[in-house]
Amino acid sequence: MDEREQNVESSGLPGSVGGAAAIAAQLRKAIMGDTYAYRERLPAERDLAQHYRASRSTVRQALKQLEEGNLVVRRVGSGTFVNFRGNSGEDDIAERTSPVELIEVRIAIEPEMARLASLHATQRSLDRLAEALADVEACSGRDRKAFTRTDAAFHQAFADCTRNPLMIGFYRQINAVRSHAQWARMRDKVLSPDRQRDYNEQHRALYDAIRARDTDAAVRIVRAHLDIARNDLIGASRQ
Repeated sequence: MDEREQNVESSGLPGSVGGAAAIAAQLRKAIMGDTYAYRERLPAERDLAQHYRASRSTVRQALKQLEEGNLVVRRVGSGTFVNFRGNSGEDDIAERTSPVELIEVRIAIEPEMARLASLHATQRSLDRLAEALADVEACSGRDRKAFTRTDAAFHQAFADCTRNPLMIGFYRQINAVRSHAQWARMRDKVLSPDRQRDYNEQHRALYDAIRARDTDAAVRIVRAHLDIARNDLIGASRQ
């Protein structure tokens, strides 16, 4: 095994996963899961292609998807660098923001996200949303931590469907706050197996509405979803 192969193997990335959308999904998980730090350079295209058993053009398409979502920056002659900060700069605001306050922010912006996603989602972003939906559905009724992680990825893919860089970046901040320690305590109170299944029914309904370009339905589903989440959090806060 040469040095390039060792670098990819040591990155913790999974093996062959299929086409560009699948490779992008796995790299997205690695980036958002802190496998790569902010501004760290990803392995070279040729190394990723060998690792994923894909063509370099397929890897290039995957990296383009990540770039469109502002997760990476590609610099000619230098490589591809992580543009996702995680929660490194959000600790202070996360500590000062209660779960109920955060859900109030989500109620303010996610209905508009639903409208924009219904209008602007590309087939590529819909494919990524479908992959994120499959991941969160696979976690339903199981590990609360895994459900929270895949739920955050689904909502980020939802934000990506808006094709609005500012909205996408702002939603990364929301997910960074959701990753704070205080959410772990709230998660254990709220995310029963039944509630996870309820949330996933709403996730699928939202995906179907966005795919059908049904703006009114998408907005209505998001509002109902967040109303339930808010009531769950208020109830948990009183326990």
